[in-house]
Amino acid sequence: MSAWNGWDDMKVEEFRERVKQEFGKDLRHATPANVREFLDQLQAEVFQHKLTERIILDSEPATSYEEIIKEFFARILDSPDDDAFIALWTLALDMSFAAIESQYADRFTSLFRELD
Repeated sequence: MSAWNGWDDMKVEEFRERVKQEFGKDLRHATPANVREFLDQLQAEVFQHKLTERIILDSEPATSYEEIIKEFFARILDSPDDDAFIALWTLALDMSFAAIESQYADRFTSLFRELD
């Protein structure tokens, strides 16, 4: 597999192979912990690549989560197909496993409360 230098350089097939290598063909080995590590690693690689470029601060930053989400999805509509697929898939993976992690935390909290 070739080295990856950010979203702009990765194609969907390379991304698929990386996900399968990390979690198995059917994501059998995905857990909230290793999903978080995988996504953090991808993010670090993106920022490492992007930090060599000029940083532009928006003069009208988003003031709410709703505005941030709207801006993200508006940008996705204008993104190349491979970039949009990878960004949306990783967002969905992150949100889904965060929900699973939250459910586990709720379960363990209730179990430990019973021991008090």
